[in-house]
Amino acid sequence: MAQVVVVTGASGGIGRATAVAFARRGARVALLARGESGLAAAVRDVEEAGGTALPIEVDVADYEQVEAAAGTAEKELGPIDVWVNVAFSSVFAPFLEIEPSEFRRTTDVTYLGYVYGTRAALDRMKPRDHGTIVQVGSALAYRGIPLQSAYCGAKHAIQGFHDSLRCELLHDKSNVHATMVQMPAVNTPQFSWVLSRLPKHPQPVPPIFQPEVAADAVVYAADHPHRREYWVGMPTVATIVANKFAAGLLDRYLARTGYKSQQADEPAEKAANLWEPADENRDYGSHGAFDDRSTARSYQVWASRHRGLVTGLATGAAAAATVFLTRGRR
Repeated sequence: MAQVVVVTGASGGIGRATAVAFARRGARVALLARGESGLAAAVRDVEEAGGTALPIEVDVADYEQVEAAAGTAEKELGPIDVWVNVAFSSVFAPFLEIEPSEFRRTTDVTYLGYVYGTRAALDRMKPRDHGTIVQVGSALAYRGIPLQSAYCGAKHAIQGFHDSLRCELLHDKSNVHATMVQMPAVNTPQFSWVLSRLPKHPQPVPPIFQPEVAADAVVYAADHPHRREYWVGMPTVATIVANKFAAGLLDRYLARTGYKSQQADEPAEKAANLWEPADENRDYGSHGAFDDRSTARSYQVWASRHRGLVTGLATGAAAAATVFLTRGRR
């Protein structure tokens, strides 16, 4: 029977690429988002990839809407096997240039949207003792950076929520699983539609990955949810590890470089999806404006999936080097 998947934030970026990745396996995918044009285009992408698409217009910051969407998904597609939380919003600006209402809205969408989606999924999965929840996170769940205080705060909150939830599921010996995928900089439309008060166009901090890299990692995590989290891309690994051992040095480094590295040379666009969907009357697609400087592969992701093989090769190489050096001394 076809897998039933719910993806929030499915009209663009990682959410849309993830919906298409599941569709390639013939999944039935409920697409949750706000923008009518973006949703309609995502439906076409999913169906062209071989899946079944169910578009549902929903604001994830409203629990009643999320709960109703979950009910609709199960009524139309069947019991939910996988729920993927992706939807978010943000503001690019120094903290004191973000209005309290904007900070709250970012938190409601980016953090509470995950909480509400998780609750709607668990209310259905727990009685069946089956299902997987994938939280799409970020290296910024561990390391805050300048100009993104609202987003970083929400991602840190998701991390704490995720850890707590996993402990409870393990305590219950539940067959419902939760895992998190920490992302690097990804070429998504958010940098064209996020509310920004920067003088130039926001950009992800290079190196930048295409959303398909992120989507493949999400699908893999959904298939292998026993690991508590996955790190995508060497920049994510380096950021998390460096923050653990040298957070103070990172503070100073980001103070010097964080403003310039998050702005491209071109002027900023005026679209903003904080309060209203930017893709209501325009489809932005999965990719952002940085195709010419983004990579479509990650060797770190491959190594993460094949840890046994990598460990075996490393052990073999070390053994061979030891034999070589020993012989050389004779």
